[in-house]
Amino acid sequence: MGQLVSDQEVRFYDVAVPDWPGEIDFYRSMAIDVKAHGGIILEIGCGTGRVALKLAQEGANILGLDLSPAMLAVARQKSQGLSNIDWIEADMQDFDLGKRFDLIIIPGHSFQFMLTVVDQTGCLDCVRRHLTLGGKLVIHIGHQDLAWLGDITRKQEPVFELVGEYPLGSTGGAVRKWTAWSYEPGTQTASAVTAWETLGKNGEVIERQEAARKRLHCVFRFEMEHLLARTGFEAEALYGDFYRQELQDSSWDMIWVAYQKKQS
Repeated sequence: MGQLVSDQEVRFYDVAVPDWPGEIDFYRSMAIDVKAHGGIILEIGCGTGRVALKLAQEGANILGLDLSPAMLAVARQKSQGLSNIDWIEADMQDFDLGKRFDLIIIPGHSFQFMLTVVDQTGCLDCVRRHLTLGGKLVIHIGHQDLAWLGDITRKQEPVFELVGEYPLGSTGGAVRKWTAWSYEPGTQTASAVTAWETLGKNGEVIERQEAARKRLHCVFRFEMEHLLARTGFEAEALYGDFYRQELQDSSWDMIWVAYQKKQS
């Protein structure tokens, strides 16, 4: 099954997880036809509604699915007053919603929480059963940097590195995020331990907490292509960023757009 998030990640998610460059405009463009004929969008791994809320605020009908009740509680609070968005707690590799969707999106590398082939094909099989004929699937995953994976494999012990420091609004303080990575080549699994430091107005560390280890599968290009084909999908496009540029060796991300193969 998927992995639950820590209390610290729920608390600081909206502060420390920004949109990817061009991301929301990309999803807006994918949602145009869906909105035009009154269709429905499903976001899998919606978290606190970072993507779903923006689409709903512009008129899209959308359902957000996530395994974390704490994340969904934040999403529900943020979406009060919007009648065109709903939330459901479910595991992304095993769900049955009793309806079909015109667009299904899995943003923010969430598909990489599927650690095994059974997990991955379970998720994609569920997606296929919930997609309308002619509907589209978008999956956003990381494009693996082999040099970086080699570096974190060779380290005797994971080393915490600063990810960023983010202001906490009216409180005058900030939160600092640190992550220590390791990698298991045999299973293509990257593991991350995240530490959160809450800072006072003068930059002093008030509190430091470490979250439980989080594990992500490092999906490579042709592995993803084979997974899609195995589960009845055809890849329509593969981009190296949300501006629809071709995938390059230096690309940090892969954005896959797929549709169901026609039954012969």
